[in-house]
Amino acid sequence: MSHVRIVDQTIRDGQQSLWGMRMQAGMCLPVAPLIDRAGYEVVDLVGSSMFEVMVRHAREDPWEGLDLIVQAMPNTPIRGGLRAHGIISMSVTPEALMDLWVKRLCVHGVRSFWIHDTLHADRNIAKMHRRAKVAKEFDAQIVLGLMYCLSPVHTDEYYAERAAVMADSPHVDRLMIYDMAGLLTPERVRSLAPAVKAVTDRLGKGLEIHSHNVTGLAPLVYLEAIAAGVEVIHTAARPLANGASMPSVEMTLGNLRHAGHSHDIDPSVLAPIADHFEAVARAAGFQLGVPNEYDLGVYQHQIPGGMTGTFRNQLKEHGMEERLPQLLEEVARVRQELGYPGLATPYSQLVGTLALMNVLTGKRYASIPDEVLHYAYGWFGAPPVPIDPEVMDRIDAHPRARDVRGTAPPDPGLEEIRAEFGAIDDDELILRALVAAPHIDAMKAAGPVARDYPLVRDPVLARVRDLMGESRAAHVSLSGADFSLTLSRKEGV
Repeated sequence: MSHVRIVDQTIRDGQQSLWGMRMQAGMCLPVAPLIDRAGYEVVDLVGSSMFEVMVRHAREDPWEGLDLIVQAMPNTPIRGGLRAHGIISMSVTPEALMDLWVKRLCVHGVRSFWIHDTLHADRNIAKMHRRAKVAKEFDAQIVLGLMYCLSPVHTDEYYAERAAVMADSPHVDRLMIYDMAGLLTPERVRSLAPAVKAVTDRLGKGLEIHSHNVTGLAPLVYLEAIAAGVEVIHTAARPLANGASMPSVEMTLGNLRHAGHSHDIDPSVLAPIADHFEAVARAAGFQLGVPNEYDLGVYQHQIPGGMTGTFRNQLKEHGMEERLPQLLEEVARVRQELGYPGLATPYSQLVGTLALMNVLTGKRYASIPDEVLHYAYGWFGAPPVPIDPEVMDRIDAHPRARDVRGTAPPDPGLEEIRAEFGAIDDDELILRALVAAPHIDAMKAAGPVARDYPLVRDPVLARVRDLMGESRAAHVSLSGADFSLTLSRKEGV
């Protein structure tokens, strides 16, 4: 029997999967001391997309929120996540800015990092090692992600070979099998985990597993992975678990007990943590996690759970919601034609956007976004297999191809980047590289980060808030039997 360590994903991937990264610091801070007492190995918290959402949608300074949460959890390491070559969703970020991002996270108290890229290309792994070296200057823990997906090339042998390249660095502490779309089955993990574990054991590294419970199999996957020697698993508090998220910590602890495994979690703090986040979800109108029905189609389209809702909304805007099954089939076809990239940022957006345009126009590859051209011409590294020759011919024939072919992403130095944005500190520099200036100005005007969140939601105020969020009008009016209210939007908000 094994002693299992657990990473908490409630306030990072749980809320990313179910709440669209809308969790403000004040929604977490009241129970942060309880999370700190729970006995987690690490609390995952930070991602650049979360920073962008906090500025753009919540008008909240994510650096200030990070500081408050780190201060509230003095006993548990805080983890940040980053892609090998990007902090901006659909772009390749200059190397100097990537290094600065890691350094500033470390200065703000992040002491654990997971670094990933689903292409697993040698060039991208070298970038992972560069980020790891920067973080090691602050004595941070480094975990590199093996991003799991299905294709003829993504075999156990492929992952073992890539694991050997990833782990071959003195700055890397662990690897992680990262199942972003919930594709792992108990049968597959019985062969995959031992293949990767043999590599990590040989090189003296640890091994984690992270699996989304999209098909309901992740709890079984975890038990099989533990039996194969995986030391660390990822869970979330029940209101932010299951569905597109990870298994709940509550159920996982029961499974560990029944299987004879031990852990460090104090179960007495889990109920108040869950009660708090359920109250937040109900007050804010956020989704509560529930188990999904088993859907075999997931293994064909392989998209992360949250993307299905995005697709449905996009099709609904065009009056084509009934074509969702066709779109999911097109995602699978486009992914194959583009060389089987794993569907995590930015490749999920590249493949998803192209598939959506193919369906909406009825003409495949009639419109090709610049980001797909960047991918095809190597800006993100080499895909697992070459792009389909007929599709590459269409890409080569695109009018913009001549402007992109043979080029590399811009890579200005830090002084050049600073000169572009003027005399601001490094934290603001990173924010301004992420989001447009009007959003940052609105964030600053909103004032300090709130340290709590109202858990009783007045239905009238809730309707006003929803209207302001849905409408782009300058004025919104609402009236009832005994009231009348008109709100005006500030310029740029």
